[in-house]
Amino acid sequence: MEKKAPSGIAGSREKGGFADMENAATVCIGVVAPLTGRLALLGEPLSFVLRKLAPHLTGFRNGDRSFRVRVAVRDSRSEAQAARQAVRELAQDEQAAMVLTMAGTQVLPAVTDTCEQLGVPCVSTTFPWQAYGYARCGDAFGSFRWTYHFAWGLDDIANAFADVWEQLPAQPTVGSLWNDGLQGRLLRDEHIGFVAAASRRGHHVIDPGAYAEPATDFTPHLNRMREDGVDVVTSAATATDLALFHRQARASGLRPRLITCSRWLTYPHTEVAQSRQVHDELADTRVATLVYWTPAHPHRSSLDGTSCAQLADAYEQTTGKPWLQPLGLAHALVEVAHHTLTTASDPTDRAAIARALQQTRIETIVGTLDFTAGPTPNIALIPLAGGQWHPTAHGPRLAVVANFRTPHVPVTADLVPAY
Repeated sequence: MEKKAPSGIAGSREKGGFADMENAATVCIGVVAPLTGRLALLGEPLSFVLRKLAPHLTGFRNGDRSFRVRVAVRDSRSEAQAARQAVRELAQDEQAAMVLTMAGTQVLPAVTDTCEQLGVPCVSTTFPWQAYGYARCGDAFGSFRWTYHFAWGLDDIANAFADVWEQLPAQPTVGSLWNDGLQGRLLRDEHIGFVAAASRRGHHVIDPGAYAEPATDFTPHLNRMREDGVDVVTSAATATDLALFHRQARASGLRPRLITCSRWLTYPHTEVAQSRQVHDELADTRVATLVYWTPAHPHRSSLDGTSCAQLADAYEQTTGKPWLQPLGLAHALVEVAHHTLTTASDPTDRAAIARALQQTRIETIVGTLDFTAGPTPNIALIPLAGGQWHPTAHGPRLAVVANFRTPHVPVTADLVPAY
């Protein structure tokens, strides 16, 4: 396990800042990030944000007391077992007062459950809240003492996609392409999932059955979709699996007017760029997706006043890579941590930090995060817009095409179906 934070993250100090105050207690913020492995795309924006905000994380004031801050980062390696070990190191070796994380279907529950077991406050993001609860205790509405999460719901994804579907000239017949894992099972759930929310909007979603990920053959799914006249496909597939589906769909004669896809397709210019074949397969596909953060969102950081546009520009100028949606979430994680430490009755006491998190309502670079509003005591919601990837000479551009749930976010283009 790597025990050193990336250069410029942990241990940052400023002369004349909080770190020079004599007799100030030190508070450690632990971070579990996927710096390597298949989820490293989430680690990149978090690492960038920690470097960018390092000058603001040297210390803080809580009432009339000053505290130093130390940030300790551990690599989850995108694996659940490594993630659990990372939390144990942060909790026991580093005495972290709280832990921040962004991860995936298996890694995030591993981090949060270990924090819950060890009694360490944790804030996480990038995972539908129903899956967050269900993966941990078998109940989407499960509540926890030590762990808090901000994101959107499976129902929010369904509503964002329905907003997009309803811009088509005629109501579509929607076919689903969902895997046999946790996310696929929850998307199908008749009470809390995507299907339930879409049904309330009057849409019938045809389910041709689950597939094992990574996929090898979608022929049975395509046969069912052709039989039922599917003209819109909704999915949560990886870019590689979606490219395979698209290739086989063209060969079989199925031509969907639109594909709505969440998960990796919220930022395909990163994963797709890794495979020229995948890029070519999806180049002419009209893919719509969910939008939770863009440079056009009208929010500012509570910590350093940075606007969404400024954050995206700084990321692109520093890394040479296009901005991606998790960047805003990574920044908000640090904002929540800083706010909590400044408002807790004792920022060196984990129980006091957990109580402060429970009462947190803060304006961040992703908007208002309100842990007092639910839908469970541990969850703060982020509203979703509908977006679509449009090809440009400089690569794919994410356009907002439906903002019914986020009227403060401007629509930047019309929806463009395949035909």
